[in-house]
Amino acid sequence: MSIQLTVRKKIMGIAIGLIVLMVLTAILSFVWALRVEHRIQELSNSFIPAYGHLARANIRSLERALALRRMVMVKMQTPVDTAKYEENRELFESKGDEVEKEAQAARDLINSLVEMRKSSADDAIALVRLDGRIGAAITYARQQLNQEIDRLFSALDTGDGKAISDSMTRVDALRDDLIAKLDGIRADMLSLVQADAAATVAQQRQAMIIAAAVTALAALLGLMFALLVSGGITRPVHRLLEGTRAVEAGNLDHTVTVSSRDEIGHLTTAFNRMIEQLRLKEHIRRTFGKYVDPRVVEDLIDHPVLATEGQHRVMTVMFCDVRGFTGIAKETTSEGLVKVMNRYFSVMSAPVRDHGGIIDKYIGDAIMAYWGPPFTEKADQARLASLAALDMQAHIAPLKAEIAELLGMRSLPIAFDIRIGVATGEALVGSIGSEFMMSYTVLGETVNLASRLEGASKLYGTRILASADTIAGAGDTVETREIDRVVVLGETRPQTMYEIMGRKGELTPAQHELKARFAEGLAAYRARRWDDARGAFAAALAMSPDDGPSRVFLKRIEGFMSAPLPDDWDGCWRLDQK
Repeated sequence: MSIQLTVRKKIMGIAIGLIVLMVLTAILSFVWALRVEHRIQELSNSFIPAYGHLARANIRSLERALALRRMVMVKMQTPVDTAKYEENRELFESKGDEVEKEAQAARDLINSLVEMRKSSADDAIALVRLDGRIGAAITYARQQLNQEIDRLFSALDTGDGKAISDSMTRVDALRDDLIAKLDGIRADMLSLVQADAAATVAQQRQAMIIAAAVTALAALLGLMFALLVSGGITRPVHRLLEGTRAVEAGNLDHTVTVSSRDEIGHLTTAFNRMIEQLRLKEHIRRTFGKYVDPRVVEDLIDHPVLATEGQHRVMTVMFCDVRGFTGIAKETTSEGLVKVMNRYFSVMSAPVRDHGGIIDKYIGDAIMAYWGPPFTEKADQARLASLAALDMQAHIAPLKAEIAELLGMRSLPIAFDIRIGVATGEALVGSIGSEFMMSYTVLGETVNLASRLEGASKLYGTRILASADTIAGAGDTVETREIDRVVVLGETRPQTMYEIMGRKGELTPAQHELKARFAEGLAAYRARRWDDARGAFAAALAMSPDDGPSRVFLKRIEGFMSAPLPDDWDGCWRLDQK
């Protein structure tokens, strides 16, 4: 407990010291900022506006001179435009008043600066001199200009051209003299502004230097205290870090020795407890990973919305069923049947997982699996499902030998094979169930079609039947042959069924010949050329005496020949059973 308090006091001491230094820095910065702000306000509220008023006084003086020239020009015209003359006369008088107003406004601002700068004698004297110069310039110009302008008006009334010209020359000279004086005043004022700005910048730099010095001192003291405190903390922290890395690498057998009773010691104890919990959770995850695919769990964790809403996705669904299961169940004990089914599910599930599929559920002796985002890429799902189906088919012969060995027999006395249906299309993917138990699964017409294709395998005597979308998605990966167009139970839209015969390029010459003859028979069958169809199917059956689809079509043709079909027959066969 004492170590805990000591660490706390050291940390609090560092914090309080840094806070004090920060407050001191903030106060100094605030004081200097107020001074800088005050100088900037003087510049923006007094110096610069006063400078602007003097500049506008120059402009108004020029505008007044322009109005005067226009009056002279109007007066010299014949006949005289009295209205225009009076208009320019009013403009002339108003601009004279504006000159005096701008000058007086500048003087008022300068006087206010004098009041604010009383503490600085040099600044106050310079400002008073500027005020006096402005007053003298305006007073002198007003007297001289007004006298000369009166003489100009008298000359205009008499029409004496020479007198008018001489008077205008004197007026221009007086006006130029006034502008020169105002320019000189503005130049001196600009020098004051620049000097004031330089002083402001200097104050700001001084404030920055002081703030930087105090900050550096705070950093130095904080570093010194931190080094003192960290010496007793870093060692157990390093041990915790090593333990964390071990856990990150998957080593849950690593524990950290508790070497103190302070906060770090409590943290180490909590870390060791966490590892114990992780070991337990890992054991649970591995156990339940046999019941729910871990990828499904991860997807639900990463995308929790799927647990409530689900999504419509293009998926590939597979149903696999055992042919001969009833016979095995009758011939074996309950213990033997459990062994057989566990081995069957293990062998048949391996190709599904090896090809990225998700085992959805085991239904009696049937397996339901699916492929699709996010577990497999959309473009790969049909290909992977087709390859998985072929691998499952290839495992049948070795599995039969294993089952016979499990049952203590030389060979199975009954038929044992599988039937697979694969369909690709849009399906609803999400968690389905009640408030007490949920199942992450796929639903929809695609699932129904895959189940019906698996059932159709029994009717046609095939092992693997797939939908047209599955075959299109599988591309050049597998060898297929079209079997029939059917309307499955529960649907109204015809579906084209294909048998997956093997991997691309692995068919035997006999299988190629079977595929060609069957295709000829199917084309003749759909064209109602019964004799040609029967001959082609018979040739296919001769190539492969166990070919179930050829037998089905030969039997079907015999029925069609005895009972003619309607004219609107579309070549589709309607399946009336699952």
